[in-house]
Amino acid sequence: MKIKPILLLLFSFVSLFMNAQSDFNSPYSIYGIGKENSNFFGGFTALGNTGIGYRSSPLTINKSNPASLTAIPKNSFLYEVGFNNTASTKKDKYDSQQNNDFNFTHLAMAFPVNDYWSMSMGVRPYTKVSYEVDIVKPIEGSSSNYTTKVVGSGGINEIFLGHGFKLRNNLSVGVEIVGLFGSISQEQWVLLGSSTTYLNDKNVYFSLGANAGIQYSLTDLLGTETTLGATVNFPTTLRGSEAFVGAKSNAMISNTFDQNAADFDLPLKFGVGLSSQINKNLLVSFDYRKNYWSDVNQSNNASAYRDQSIYGVGFEFKTSSEFTSYWNKVVYRAGANYDSGYLKIYNQNIDSYSFSLGLGFPTSNQRNSSTINVNYSYGKEGTTASGLIQDNFHKLSINFSFLGNWFQKQKIF
Repeated sequence: MKIKPILLLLFSFVSLFMNAQSDFNSPYSIYGIGKENSNFFGGFTALGNTGIGYRSSPLTINKSNPASLTAIPKNSFLYEVGFNNTASTKKDKYDSQQNNDFNFTHLAMAFPVNDYWSMSMGVRPYTKVSYEVDIVKPIEGSSSNYTTKVVGSGGINEIFLGHGFKLRNNLSVGVEIVGLFGSISQEQWVLLGSSTTYLNDKNVYFSLGANAGIQYSLTDLLGTETTLGATVNFPTTLRGSEAFVGAKSNAMISNTFDQNAADFDLPLKFGVGLSSQINKNLLVSFDYRKNYWSDVNQSNNASAYRDQSIYGVGFEFKTSSEFTSYWNKVVYRAGANYDSGYLKIYNQNIDSYSFSLGLGFPTSNQRNSSTINVNYSYGKEGTTASGLIQDNFHKLSINFSFLGNWFQKQKIF
């Protein structure tokens, strides 16, 4: 095993750990612990965020189902790093705003331990908080106004350790242990004449959780090769502690720390999916996920959490292996996704949809090599009804999937 790739990987891991909080700007990240991460590994974003039943490309890391790890070939070591850029237009009934946000999305590695056991590990943002609101209110008994500027930042990171076990040639199960940690800050500046009051409320969270999955492959189902998959994310509680700082015109007015505050429950999540190899060239993937957010009892006068349904479908096309030119080795993908959302604000469901396209470029004139996956998505989230905000976005993601034969002994000629 060479030292240089290991040092590069460790450097990338530390870089991601320090920058795991995205600067993605979403007005709906003001609720709860922020907006959940919708970035998928490899080319799965272009497949409509599907992957629960996918195992057709063994040289890729499939975060959707830990049971898929058993598809990684013997003596292979996979590692992946991802980035994206989102250009969005946020608008209400009266105004609009342009945003452009660059994100460092994930780092992961995976490898087989033996013929029946494979592992993965990595880190990624789990939720993201990034918003800025200006509130102007009249001063009682006066014709003047005062302004409150509210800025939210931070989010929750996820470190995961996955294990996949092959029980039979066509049956695999997996389990994933996750550690969730991070901090969310809300800063307020109250401007009243020449006086400024500053408040900073910071919540720190930590939790351990577990996910599980299963995949079963059918070699001949109506003339196709089909893999069925299912996953479950078990509910867990993010334990919170709170730090509060207040100052008025640069004079400290409060500095408190509460060891037991603002716990947040994460719900039970189920998913089912299938992928069917229609012929040697075309694969179809479909996922359905159900997240039971109504059980977490997080609500206020304006908003409430509701059960969430997510539907995804994807298509992957490969040309015949008989063709030898580079462009015939490129993988073509397309997909669509609909998310009913888990927030209901002023009786409006905050749902979203997206359409995606993608290309998988091998780094050599072979499909079984390192790959650069380029994915493009267009979508919409939210609504302008009831004074809310609609977000139309274009997202371009690039994921570098590297293949290393790290466990093979070097030959001496």
